[in-house]
Amino acid sequence: MVDKRRTTAFCVLFMILAAAAIIAVIRRVRVKSYSYDTVDAVFRNPMMGFAPNADYFDAVGDNTLVYMDVTWRELEPEEGVFDFAGIEEENFLDTWRTAGKKVVFRFVCDEPSDGEHIDIPDWLYEKTGDGTFYDTAYGRGYSPDYSNRTFIEYHAKAVKALGERYGVDSFFCFIELGSVGHWGEWHVKYDDGIKRLPPEELLREYVEPYLTAFPNAKLLMRRPFPYVSEYGMGVYNDMTGHFGDTERWLSWISEGGTYSGPETPMELIAVPEVWKSAPVGGEFTSAYPMSELLTDRLDETLSLLADSHMTFIGPMCPIANKDEKAYPGEVHEVLGSLGYRYGVSRCRIIDNRFTGSMVVKLTVNNHGTAPMYFDWPLCVYLIGSDGSVVSRYETDIRLTDIYAGESAQCRLTLTDDDRRRLVEMPAESKNAGKSEVALAVGIENPDTGLPEVKLDMEVESRGNYFFLN
Repeated sequence: MVDKRRTTAFCVLFMILAAAAIIAVIRRVRVKSYSYDTVDAVFRNPMMGFAPNADYFDAVGDNTLVYMDVTWRELEPEEGVFDFAGIEEENFLDTWRTAGKKVVFRFVCDEPSDGEHIDIPDWLYEKTGDGTFYDTAYGRGYSPDYSNRTFIEYHAKAVKALGERYGVDSFFCFIELGSVGHWGEWHVKYDDGIKRLPPEELLREYVEPYLTAFPNAKLLMRRPFPYVSEYGMGVYNDMTGHFGDTERWLSWISEGGTYSGPETPMELIAVPEVWKSAPVGGEFTSAYPMSELLTDRLDETLSLLADSHMTFIGPMCPIANKDEKAYPGEVHEVLGSLGYRYGVSRCRIIDNRFTGSMVVKLTVNNHGTAPMYFDWPLCVYLIGSDGSVVSRYETDIRLTDIYAGESAQCRLTLTDDDRRRLVEMPAESKNAGKSEVALAVGIENPDTGLPEVKLDMEVESRGNYFFLN
């Protein structure tokens, strides 16, 4: 009986001590949880949105992209002599680079217009001259013979020169191919007597120079040709907003098909999830006035944009000095349907005074229609009261892998010094306005080392630093 009482007393004592130990540990582990709402705002974030013509200064406004196409005639007026200075001046490239904007680029050999003309240099026409002058419903112009070996060889040299000038950094971020067909769209009006495009194996020779010339850019094609899936390219739709043409284009993306434009029919390869790894771009159709696309056809336009998972639209797009002023609400709806939209929805700060460690856990969401396509790091900072960055932590979040409507989690451990900076603050001062230091989050541009993305979260911010506590 005595032994039984002793055993019972021992068990009770053990439970009391265990409970006391658990309470002691709990008291030494503090967890603070924060949740953040989204905001009803339009963000002009990098590498997404509208891409107005680079040479139309007043059209650009706050957009982060500009569109530039260059004809071969403009690029190389004399054999081996490239007029980069003239092209850059006409398109305000120094201004756009300084402003932190990026370029959507297309190289063109045939651009239909009202008058008789050629868009390749005279010296190249003299070396080839076996194309077709045309006068069609598209306009007038000259369609080169894209199977001509001399033309192919000089084209490779021209693209190489473009890459040496513009492919060395991320300034030219999206390259639309380009090079072949009317407007560089890889089609010709062969039913009006223009020679068809060459077979797939020859057309490949127009693609390959771009792969080495622009290693820092994302390449896009007008249709899902075999090269799209083979080389991980994106796609663009120059009939955005036109229901019939866009539905047909989307069917190529989702189901594939056969393209009858070349001499030998060419297979279109289905890439239904192309937007998850490569950008979708293009421009609005010219079949309807912009005012109609933004009013009577707005719902249809927004639906087509959502189905396409588009990241950018241009150069046919609402322009800053006209359409954005006339239809601000509608323009904001269109912008809200383009590209990525990241934000932190939850933050947990776990301070373990027992081990002396502090862990920060984040949940990152993409509320947009597409991911970002470049590896920009998501970072956590300790920000001083003067706005200076006291410490910086790069998370292991890959924004390129957070698709539309999805989220990802990450965790990081603060250094002992940073933990002390946060722990030793008076509790009543722990907010972005009063504390000595505060936790913040941001998405950095690797080229500048600075956060440059607006986040979709309702918190205090300073520039592009968004405060977590």
